[in-house]
Amino acid sequence: MSVKSPIHSQHYPDSFYVATANNLFEYPKLTENINVDVCIIGGGFSGINTAIELRQRGYSVALLEAKRIGWGASGRNGGELIRGIGHDASQFKNEIGEQGVKSIQQMGFEAVEIVIDRINEHSIDCDLHMGYCDLAVKPRHMDDLAEEYQDLKNQGYQKPIKLLNRNQIGEVIGSDFYQGALVDMGSGHLHPLNLALGEARVARELGAQLFEYSAAEKIIKGDKPKVITAQGQVTCDYLVIAGNGYIGNTLSPYLGGKVLPTGTYLLATEPLTSQQCASIIPQNMAFADMRVALDYFHLSADRRLLFGGLCTYSGKDPKNIEAALRPNLEKVFPQLKGVKIDYEWGGMMGIGANRMPQIGRLPDAANIYFAQAYAGHGVNATHMAARLIAEAISQQSQRIDVFNDIKHITFPGGPMLRSPMLAAGMLYHRMKDLL
Repeated sequence: MSVKSPIHSQHYPDSFYVATANNLFEYPKLTENINVDVCIIGGGFSGINTAIELRQRGYSVALLEAKRIGWGASGRNGGELIRGIGHDASQFKNEIGEQGVKSIQQMGFEAVEIVIDRINEHSIDCDLHMGYCDLAVKPRHMDDLAEEYQDLKNQGYQKPIKLLNRNQIGEVIGSDFYQGALVDMGSGHLHPLNLALGEARVARELGAQLFEYSAAEKIIKGDKPKVITAQGQVTCDYLVIAGNGYIGNTLSPYLGGKVLPTGTYLLATEPLTSQQCASIIPQNMAFADMRVALDYFHLSADRRLLFGGLCTYSGKDPKNIEAALRPNLEKVFPQLKGVKIDYEWGGMMGIGANRMPQIGRLPDAANIYFAQAYAGHGVNATHMAARLIAEAISQQSQRIDVFNDIKHITFPGGPMLRSPMLAAGMLYHRMKDLL
């Protein structure tokens, strides 16, 4: 992977991903009034892949990004491609029925395949490597993993999975911190910014119009929705809102009230030796533990440990990300104590109250679709959301209705009180983790 000069990475947050981006292509700003079949707000995985899916179906598309393509969570996340969509679809059985629950479970498998197929079909260089483990920190987590293992078998999951106890876990990780693991060879890890940039290239080559520094300032609903930017306007038949944790409350109070921007953070160490890599992650897998305030980590293509965690609701980053995360890293891998940290960064993901992605249509505008609130598992779920929206617009299927029928509450208290209220709730669950 090549390191780009600062001029090419301007206006992106400093991160390992930006430093190792393959091609930070610059897209124009919208400076005129245009007409398209579909306008998309948001240049992350959801928006870019909706553009790809719609262009493949013959629709004209304009995508508006407020910053740079992949600037938000899509270009900053932990880079883990993990099976599943949302948290425990069975909790919505009364709303969507048993068949709806099964449909979401199967789409959780399909979503990963969409990503893999897109990477392979379009030769996207994003360091995809298969292999992932859920890690048990407490003995009761092993019961949860055993239940998950059986559920996957019952759902007909076709990828190799295996339960490892404490005596066996050394096969996959060199750490005494964990009780066991569930190995899944159908999930893995990748370079998320390079995936987003590669997919943007695909959308561009398919004929989608992509615009950067073209923030949507106002939406006018109607038979032909209009999106107003500082220097232009898009008139369309269908509108897709995919701003996620950066949507805010001005553009769409309805959507802004249902998603809470939540901070998460990562470190990238200096390149490790082959011996160090073998001692900590011998099979080059990705990992996440079972706690509410979880750690997640994997090795990069150039042998750095990428280690993430924390979860903040204040909208403010920690004063020192390394100081906040290093103790967690060294608790998991004491053999890396004192390792040099070359990069630290963070960003906002979107969380909904029930931890199920919000995918559907606005209740007062059937021609305006939305996708948001992936709760930290958006690499695959975004791609599934894009396909569902494209299927609905092209009338190929109404699979989107399964998600549209799930009710999502508006966080109470308005923008000023949402964060502290959720923080109090999460503190309760963190205290349970300590028991």
